[in-house]
Amino acid sequence: MKHLLIVAFGALAGCASGGHAQERVQAYVGARIIPIEGGEIPAGVLLVQRGKILAVGPSDTVDIPADANRVDLTGKVILPGLICTHSHIGGIGGADGSGPIQPDVRVYDSIDVLDPGFRRAVAGGLTSLNIMPGSGHLMSGQTVYVKLRHRPKTIEDIAYRDDEGKILGGMKMANGTNSMKAPPFPGTRGKSAALVRQKFIKAQEYREKLQRGLEDPNKLPARDIGMEAMVEVLEGTRMVHHHTHRHDDIMTVLRLAREFGFRVVLHHVSEGWKVAEQIAAAEVPCSIILLDSPGGKLEAIDLIFTTGGVLERAGVPVAFHTDDGITDSRLFLRMAALGVRAGMSRGAALEAVTLAGARMLDLQDRIGSLRPGKDADFVVLSGDPFSVYTQVLETWVEGVKVFDRSDPKDRLYAVGGYGAGHGQTPYHCCFADEEDQP
Repeated sequence: MKHLLIVAFGALAGCASGGHAQERVQAYVGARIIPIEGGEIPAGVLLVQRGKILAVGPSDTVDIPADANRVDLTGKVILPGLICTHSHIGGIGGADGSGPIQPDVRVYDSIDVLDPGFRRAVAGGLTSLNIMPGSGHLMSGQTVYVKLRHRPKTIEDIAYRDDEGKILGGMKMANGTNSMKAPPFPGTRGKSAALVRQKFIKAQEYREKLQRGLEDPNKLPARDIGMEAMVEVLEGTRMVHHHTHRHDDIMTVLRLAREFGFRVVLHHVSEGWKVAEQIAAAEVPCSIILLDSPGGKLEAIDLIFTTGGVLERAGVPVAFHTDDGITDSRLFLRMAALGVRAGMSRGAALEAVTLAGARMLDLQDRIGSLRPGKDADFVVLSGDPFSVYTQVLETWVEGVKVFDRSDPKDRLYAVGGYGAGHGQTPYHCCFADEEDQP
């Protein structure tokens, strides 16, 4: 995998909470640290500089520079920044009703970075998201991976990019009842699979034409941005994120992935527990959601709390997601706690909101755990991650504080109330170091 970089936002100077990464080493001391990769550290030290983690370990093993800025977090817990593999915040749109398969559509072109959903997300400890178009199409378009940096003004400020500047994201697909509508949409599950299969065959043919064009430019096909994205799917550089619920729909996704060789993450998998062995045999990860209230679609009627544990024991990598606004980003840690209550191991549940999601986004070299060299994305908690009494106190992205519960302006987004529905403008309590009036 190519070495990934993030578009820089701000100069590398200034104070920790003001929107810029620090030149001076920041030493967070005394907290119980849960690095995900490696055992928990009862009383540890986390060193951060210029947006990166320098060191993490027990207090008697980490050398703290004499000029470091020490932050005492005794009695608190530090966890890697949380990662949601399936979010819809940002006032997004997606594909329209003109056709069931639209790989050319980019959710990147629909995101409002001033949407209050981003403030609620950091209030829940989230630092990276996979923002998806909706699931009403067999293929609704390209997702985008974002880093929830301080004070974004445009989508360019938060989008992940590779070392060539290419926007990083996956391809959103869906099956089941969502896409079964009036023509030109399919009316049956069989027709849904047929339309997808035919589109992938066209993508294979387009790829062959591109390859012939390398030898003879006169044979290059007319540019097709939808086909270009699908070729990336065929080549494995763009992950398919596939909405699917019923066991038969899950098997259809696995069948298509095997036939065309694309990489896929199964999302929701309400009936994943029924075909856990088959998912494991296909070596496909799952991003799941837990719901504890009635309602929803009929095809999710067999969604159960034990799915995470069943998949874990079968050997399937598991992440959790919010599907925000189906569930609230502010309560994301609760998802993992419910997973443990229903049979997941503590380690797998913690990984399911951090490193497992990073792997599903191909960002594991940058985020998902507290390890030297990774981005300094972390969350300060008041107590154990799975306690109902625990609160997210602070959220840090690349060494910059993006949420502070002690600040009334930030606390508003954590608890709700008048003004919490407003986006990021100086009129509506967005920035910890700005006045409410312009």
